[in-house]
Amino acid sequence: MISRVKITEAAKGIINTLRATHGELMFHQSGGCCDGSSPMCFEKGELMINETDVWLGTIHNCDFYMSADQFEYWKHTQLTIDVVKGRGSSFSLEIPLGVRFIIKSRIYSDEEINELSPTRVGEII
Repeated sequence: MISRVKITEAAKGIINTLRATHGELMFHQSGGCCDGSSPMCFEKGELMINETDVWLGTIHNCDFYMSADQFEYWKHTQLTIDVVKGRGSSFSLEIPLGVRFIIKSRIYSDEEINELSPTRVGEII
């Protein structure tokens, strides 16, 4: 299986810092509010997930979701969560640390499309 979402070592380090303060975490790929289209980190359960959200997988023990309509645009790409210095303008937990999560993406090859990990719609994991 080819994962739909991956994470860099630098982003894992920020998650470890956040987890020490906030406990279990989750991610949701923002659809354009506030900081544009960026991954947002929340305490697990802080953001309500429903039938309009797609679970893409788990990164560093954090579930990762995206809205179903946005998934239609991104379903052919693998997302990698990274972190950069600088303050974003979202509600994501890392903002006070002076960093922000970002997405890097690449399009799947034709061969990879057939080996993608499954998604789940509207489920809280």
